[in-house]
Amino acid sequence: MPEHRVFKMSFAKVYPLYVDKAEKKGRTKEEVDQIIRWLTGYTQRKIESQIKKEIDVKTFIDEAPRPNPARELIKGVVCGVRVENVEDPTMRELRYLDKLIDELAKGKAMEKILRE
Repeated sequence: MPEHRVFKMSFAKVYPLYVDKAEKKGRTKEEVDQIIRWLTGYTQRKIESQIKKEIDVKTFIDEAPRPNPARELIKGVVCGVRVENVEDPTMRELRYLDKLIDELAKGKAMEKILRE
């Protein structure tokens, strides 16, 4: 099975899209970063380093140091796909991130987004 095209995209190109989506809805870059840190276990410095190195999305997901066990509580539809049913593990992780950013842009409270 061929690899998804999005996996080859630079995370440095995807990241600003997340920030832009959030900011258009009155949210902040800091909230996007908080979501990424919560989901992946990356530190802020490491997120910035990965962006600077222009690693691809697959590598960013696969190298996440401490994926949050609570991420499996993320349910729902993003891009027409139910995230909990995505079979490819890397794509599921990416859909988790997409879903959390969608929730942020829709005005959901951070405590609920981060499943606290």
